[in-house]
Amino acid sequence: MKLKSVLLAMSVALSFNAYAQAPIVIKFSHVVATDTPKGQAAERFKQLAEKATNGRVKVEIYPNSQLYKDKEELEALQLGAVQMLAPSLAKFGPLGVKEFEAFDLPYIFPSKTALYNVTEGEIGKGLMKKLEPKGITGLAFWDNGFKVMSANKPLHTPADFKGLKMRIQSSKVLDAQMRALGANPQVLAFSEVYQALQTGVVDGTENPPSNMYTQKMHEVQKYVTVSNHGYLGYAVIVNKKFWDGLPADIRTALDKAMKEATTFEKAIAQRDNDMALEAIKKAGKTTIYTLSVKEQADWRKALLPVQKDMEGRIGKDLISAINKEAAK
Repeated sequence: MKLKSVLLAMSVALSFNAYAQAPIVIKFSHVVATDTPKGQAAERFKQLAEKATNGRVKVEIYPNSQLYKDKEELEALQLGAVQMLAPSLAKFGPLGVKEFEAFDLPYIFPSKTALYNVTEGEIGKGLMKKLEPKGITGLAFWDNGFKVMSANKPLHTPADFKGLKMRIQSSKVLDAQMRALGANPQVLAFSEVYQALQTGVVDGTENPPSNMYTQKMHEVQKYVTVSNHGYLGYAVIVNKKFWDGLPADIRTALDKAMKEATTFEKAIAQRDNDMALEAIKKAGKTTIYTLSVKEQADWRKALLPVQKDMEGRIGKDLISAINKEAAK
């Protein structure tokens, strides 16, 4: 009887020990391809995190909407079904943190330097803080790039958009942007865009070149206009309860891994977009047009009222503060 009890106790102890040593799993879900800047940075974070924690953390990456589409992923994070995401900044508006929609404002960032003044400064920190009441901790801003417009007709002037069905993310700002150009905005999940373009459900869309190329959208779009009218970036976020519950040394190691992954991500984002635009050109199915200085000025003039229209939604002071930082 005693031997049985001893064996049982040993079995329980071994099971507990095995459980105690089981790695902490971080499910990292995203909606783009592995070879995009975001996809590559997620893989880099996985390598760095697992190495920095000596295998105590295991990062599982789920790209290309394998687990969740655009609209579903934030809810999944809040419920704890996944631990980490890197959604585009437009996603936080529907969640109730409308200030993030400032990043969608057309022509608000004249350069990457202006952008980083905002994301890496006090404005960026303040925005991340606003996610905490939603059960979300913000870890980093990741970059993609400035967007191009595409359609099956040339888009050189605002008048060329009249009546076109243009796919957008779920964003009131992007809705206002397309309406200011005379287009009809259509909200669609990222994973559904290629088919919608192929079948004519929508006429065109906007994206950084890397997203357009890796999703093969150029195969079903005859014209691309390099307009650099808007910016697409991401926030790497974690479930706050999960993050706060991690041992302090694990959190420190993951923070360091995230900083290194972020430096890597920013370095490759512009390069990948430049390469994607060149690859689209070489594919020969799409005519690429770059706006002249005069044409871009016309686009700016048509789109500038969007900032004023969105003051009540995003906050006049925030828009003003971003414009001030961007002008430095």
